[in-house]
Amino acid sequence: MNKETIPIFFTIDESYVPYFSVAAESLIENANHNYHYNIHIIHENLSKKSQEKIKTLETSYAKIIFNKITESINKITNRSENYLKADYFTLTIFYRLFLPEMFLEYNKAIYIDSDVCIPGDISQLYNIDLEDNLYGGCKDISCMDNAILCDYFKNNAGVTIDNYINSGVLLMNMQKLREVKFLDHFLYLLNKYHFDTVCPDQDYINAMAYGKIKLLPNEWNAMPTNGTFIVDNPQIVHYNLFFKPWHFSNIDYEDYFWSYANKSLFKDEILKEKENYSKENQQKDIDALDKLVQRTKDIVNQEVTFKNIFSNNKESRL
Repeated sequence: MNKETIPIFFTIDESYVPYFSVAAESLIENANHNYHYNIHIIHENLSKKSQEKIKTLETSYAKIIFNKITESINKITNRSENYLKADYFTLTIFYRLFLPEMFLEYNKAIYIDSDVCIPGDISQLYNIDLEDNLYGGCKDISCMDNAILCDYFKNNAGVTIDNYINSGVLLMNMQKLREVKFLDHFLYLLNKYHFDTVCPDQDYINAMAYGKIKLLPNEWNAMPTNGTFIVDNPQIVHYNLFFKPWHFSNIDYEDYFWSYANKSLFKDEILKEKENYSKENQQKDIDALDKLVQRTKDIVNQEVTFKNIFSNNKESRL
């Protein structure tokens, strides 16, 4: 009997290969063997050496497939009905929004950022019933105790923190996204308004699909919050924002990462990065996060925000 195939998408560049290996090894080790997994890696120019090394993680039930982002986007830009006026760099920021049109063979799929560890069975996430929703995602608990960011979500995307999802883990209704022409609507809004955002794809997803997003249990996107919101039984740990276990110590859920990193093919590279990441580097990350947060204050005061164009009926959500 043929096994059902579960498609899972990641995107990485050369510098992220070691950390992706932790995500992939944990995913494959804990996945239900009664399914087959197509693990797609969307990339720009991964070296042949890195691709060969990653390929060694394949098993009888998990296939690793490399897709160059240039070729994938060309599948869309070459279609006459699409009008891509943004430059290539801009498009790559939003690549996860293009997946339903890039991969017409899938009606449902999972997208995961590469800064994760996956101690749970990924098939259980895939089997969650999305009903008629476009996406499934978890509340962005990494920002729940930051009043400035909560205000940004409410007054830019027009979505309160209780309904605003983090796009680092997405269960995607690929068929439904194609049916409602999500990509065309996104491109229309992008080209017409050029919204100022600090969470580009995430803000578009939340703003456009509001009311058609299924909130998933936080276990599927547990993020470090400096001990504020701890998930007891994380199925996916997402080291969101700047606080990575290969850069900082004593962060939430770091033991999950190191339990796989210490047996990774890239163990030496990961340990070297941790050893060489100075306090000055850490402070730069902290300062960068603070600047990002402060910039949101200016964005919410702009005339062109998602909230304004939708609440004033200039445009409609999906």
